[in-house]
Amino acid sequence: MRDFELKSARFIASDCLKRFLRPGDRAVDATMGNGHDTQLLCELVGEAGCVCGFDIQPQAVENTAQRLETAGLRSRARLFCIGHEHMAEYVHAPVDAVVFNLGWLPGGAHEITTRWEITRSAVEQALRLLKEEGICIICAYPGHPEGENEKRSLTQMLGALKPQDFNVLHHRFLNAGASAPECFILQKQPGARYE
Repeated sequence: MRDFELKSARFIASDCLKRFLRPGDRAVDATMGNGHDTQLLCELVGEAGCVCGFDIQPQAVENTAQRLETAGLRSRARLFCIGHEHMAEYVHAPVDAVVFNLGWLPGGAHEITTRWEITRSAVEQALRLLKEEGICIICAYPGHPEGENEKRSLTQMLGALKPQDFNVLHHRFLNAGASAPECFILQKQPGARYE
């Protein structure tokens, strides 16, 4: 069997992080949810690294803290029960990677979802915080009205970035249906200027 399988947007995001992050790196999980991405980031940055996680729902922060505690990774993370639009108030040093998993908390209330006007601010902050050659990965879920709005708006915003500042890739499975998750991967170019 080959060591490659073309899977979902979530798989592509995780695979990209595994190939990119190294021990000692700094990363941000902008939408903790149940802590799967936070745990992966903590594993990848190692004992010398640091992960900052954000979520507006106390249950998400609690779920993530418990997951990290069980995995023996709690000391590698700083978790904040606050919206990702406040990221730059808590993260001051440049980071190697920022991850967004938009939508709602799996198993949580569907009426509590990320919203474009807030997501936009958070993505702008993330792009400023990235080190040169750092990456930002965003999984969008167009299977509900706000998710479709976020995906459409992200496509416009990220498509307008200057190629000398960011490389931007948009993964979309053409035969998976209109509601399938989509993945945006950005890498900050050396000498990039993003205001």
